[in-house]
Amino acid sequence: MARFTDRVAIVTGAATGIGFAIASRLGGEGARVVMVDYDVSLAEQAAADLKDSGVETLPVIGDVGDADTARQAVQAAVDRWGRIDVLVNNAGIGGDVGNVWELPVEEMDRVYRTNLRGVYLFCHHAIPRMLERGYGRIVNIASIAGKEGNPRMVPYSATKAAVIGLTKSVGKELASTGVRVNCVTPAVVRTRILDQLTEAQVQYMLDRIPMGRPGDVSEIAALVSWLASEECSFSTGAVFDVSGGRATY
Repeated sequence: MARFTDRVAIVTGAATGIGFAIASRLGGEGARVVMVDYDVSLAEQAAADLKDSGVETLPVIGDVGDADTARQAVQAAVDRWGRIDVLVNNAGIGGDVGNVWELPVEEMDRVYRTNLRGVYLFCHHAIPRMLERGYGRIVNIASIAGKEGNPRMVPYSATKAAVIGLTKSVGKELASTGVRVNCVTPAVVRTRILDQLTEAQVQYMLDRIPMGRPGDVSEIAALVSWLASEECSFSTGAVFDVSGGRATY
């Protein structure tokens, strides 16, 4: 299947984990991929790996919470390939674990910068390019924690809830256009972000998954690839769970 032939995608946090799986899936279906990440060596290696498999890629290094990174990524896509068809806002951090009265306010600011400000910035800069062409697909990676709230993870839960709200709002703003905006809310997925949490915190989340296992990055990428395609035509401002049965609404 080559649903993304001649399409151009920007994927943030693309060097590892869910982001790399998404970039690989979209690229494998024909997309040219701008891979955004803050880690120089990981981003360059990830781009090289995809190029070796025949995917046209372009790494962009930077902090997604920095407006210059979003501008650079969008401009790089336009300069290289003349368009932006897909934006996947995947970059995120778990943050420190602790009760809200124990964590410093600066921790909330740090998590917000990546998890919410980054999504806002990339939408802000990419959407005008999509509107110029009358077509676009935006997929934001939120979390089941944004719907249910995980204790001792207030900055993460709150910012992921905000990503859901942003998705619903922007989806309505663009509903009469050719741009669709949706988000995905995974439960536990075995990626590097779990290294930021305690074993007890990870077990708390796993215990709430009826399937009894974490998700695989390929399972997230499979859903994202549909949401990023032309086939996703009547869903916008929507939330799609990949939770192994944990989600209740």
